[in-house]
Amino acid sequence: MPRPPKARDALLAAYRDLLVSEGERAATMDAVAARAGVSKGGLLYHFKSKDALAEALLDALRAAAAEDRRRMAEAPEGPSKYFVRTSVNSGTDMDAFFVAAVRLAQAGHEGALAALEELDAAWLALIRAEIEDPALATAVMLMGEGLYHYSSLAGAWPEKSFGTSLGELLGVVDRLRGV
Repeated sequence: MPRPPKARDALLAAYRDLLVSEGERAATMDAVAARAGVSKGGLLYHFKSKDALAEALLDALRAAAAEDRRRMAEAPEGPSKYFVRTSVNSGTDMDAFFVAAVRLAQAGHEGALAALEELDAAWLALIRAEIEDPALATAVMLMGEGLYHYSSLAGAWPEKSFGTSLGELLGVVDRLRGV
């Protein structure tokens, strides 16, 4: 499959970054084109509408999440510990796509809501394959989700604020797994 043109990549990155930094209302077609350094005609060549931009963003998130799930399934430490350990927003492309999708979902974008639910269900399925008790598997999922949410707002896991290290949380995951 041929690589998308650089302008398309720049436009998608500009849209993602505007969603993350300024929200859905600020991510207009004009703002995306300006941020990417592409003419409005160039934007419309690659993306016919704002919905087309959103779908491309969600496709990029799904692709990044599929790769993450592959690593999660193959992790020597097990899917549960992998999920919690990697649930700190570290500024990766996947983090940016995820936060952008959350911004779309907060604005009521049904496709974003569905994509986020799909991703959570797939991650939870891997955790449940390791931890049979649904409540314990959900607790692990929510631990990771909370860690990600907090680190997205604060920028890092604040061990000093909570008095608990990530290593200690991974020990809790082991106890929930019965290890």
